[in-house]
Amino acid sequence: MSFIEILKVIFLGIVEGITEWLPISSTGHMILVDEFIKLNVTDEFKEMFFVVIQLGAIMAVVILYFNKLNPFSMKKTRSQREDTMKIWYKVIIGVLPAIIVGLLLDDWLNEKFYNYKTVAVTLIFYGILFIIVENYNKNKISKIKTFRNLPYSTAFFIGIFQLLSLIPGTSRSGATILGGIILGTSRYIATEFSFFLSIPIMFGASILKLFKFGISFSILEIIILLIGVAVSFLVSLFSIKFLLKYIKNNSFKIFGYYRIFLGILVICYFMIFSN
Repeated sequence: MSFIEILKVIFLGIVEGITEWLPISSTGHMILVDEFIKLNVTDEFKEMFFVVIQLGAIMAVVILYFNKLNPFSMKKTRSQREDTMKIWYKVIIGVLPAIIVGLLLDDWLNEKFYNYKTVAVTLIFYGILFIIVENYNKNKISKIKTFRNLPYSTAFFIGIFQLLSLIPGTSRSGATILGGIILGTSRYIATEFSFFLSIPIMFGASILKLFKFGISFSILEIIILLIGVAVSFLVSLFSIKFLLKYIKNNSFKIFGYYRIFLGILVICYFMIFSN
């Protein structure tokens, strides 16, 4: 494995660790980066790698929120353990739509939508939507500021919003956060719930991709996976902390502007340089 290939994998891990949690689409960015940085691997492995690399990102959530999401902690009171279980019940309800639709349409979505044109359109569309929603809610007071006040019905409808992220460029975190805000949650609760929803979704997606790829890996492929997952994990630790700190005093509009700019840049680039 050449030094250049290692640098490519590290760069992809950094991109994943940053874009998985910011509402700017990790899958979209990975597809775009792949247009310029080509890993020396088979197409089948690369498709699997772009999904399984998310395991590093999700482990960062597990580590950072282990105490909050652990319903069996002896440090918690009985009431606190019950509240933790209710969070998991709401997560289960929230992920059901994406699990069902994702299993049914995974191959079809890969075939039809994993390209730069889809990414560019969804980047711009949801960037505009973020700005509109933030402007609309500028002076509104959020009704749902704690997980205790998060109804099961709202958790389910946030899960419906998560379906949008099956189209690359949408952003799983962006769809769920935007959905949460529209449905009356605070930015903080919408963001944390988005993190929690990612745990079963991303674990499930990774297992599905690994199953489809098979368990036969070369030494090179194992090294690529381990480096990508490790870098994604480390970068995600900082990305999650940054986002939680940022949203305490800021809106998501800056991400909307970034998405629009990037989408336009992508369209212009491929209009000029595509054959």
